[in-house]
Amino acid sequence: MAKSDAMMSLEGKTILITGGAGILGRQVVQRLLGAGARVSIVDQSPEARAALEAVLADPALGIAAADWQIHSTDITDLDALKTLKTTLDASWGEINVLINNAAAKSPNFFAPFAEFPRSDWDSVMAVNVTGAMQCCQVFGQAMADRGHGSIINTLSVYGIVAPDQRIYEGSEYEGRAINTPAIYSASKAALWGLTKYLSSYWGAQNVRVNAVTPGGIYSGQNDTFQQRYGARVPLGRMAQAEELPGVYIYLASDAASYVTGQNICVDGGLTVW
Repeated sequence: MAKSDAMMSLEGKTILITGGAGILGRQVVQRLLGAGARVSIVDQSPEARAALEAVLADPALGIAAADWQIHSTDITDLDALKTLKTTLDASWGEINVLINNAAAKSPNFFAPFAEFPRSDWDSVMAVNVTGAMQCCQVFGQAMADRGHGSIINTLSVYGIVAPDQRIYEGSEYEGRAINTPAIYSASKAALWGLTKYLSSYWGAQNVRVNAVTPGGIYSGQNDTFQQRYGARVPLGRMAQAEELPGVYIYLASDAASYVTGQNICVDGGLTVW
């Protein structure tokens, strides 16, 4: 293997990804496994976990069963995360890379801002920010104690720029009117703040902390949304989920050994306008 190839390889790395059975997560998981990593997947959706398990178990993919695990751990429960760490330590040893990819919706997720319930706000913040923070406490501190590791946080373009409200008129997802609520923007902006803080906090311990900011990913939005969103993007379209994983592989690999505190936007250029 050429040196450049070896630096991008994830052979010998053990990765924990939260929200690993979602639209983006399942694509990232498959590519991480393809790059040689062992991957522990955390996801709260039974349906998503079952669907991902069926994909990974397909003999046609050639993925060894010993290279992946799926857990239903609640990342808002600190004790549950500590139990997961104990389980992983016993079965696989140290986690080299943590990917905080979990994100929550709530019963009233698309409610207007003035009517958005505090209970919904708290439940989404508990996953998107507090859950990620607790994963960093449990797994990131262990990396710092060992003197190496990589943490990758999944943000959103709407954590760094405001959504254009005009694109949502007539926009639907699976037949339902949609918008981007304030809690999503606020929670992803908070996660970017945590990313920067921890990159400085653990820099001397050789723990790299970075972020990936995806643009809008196609997952069933109607033509109206796709056209209006695409008109706001230099590349003229939404992303496909399979276009994102390469950035995660890079940040997890030794090729990014001097990269920390950065936010890589994979957004078709949306944030340049």
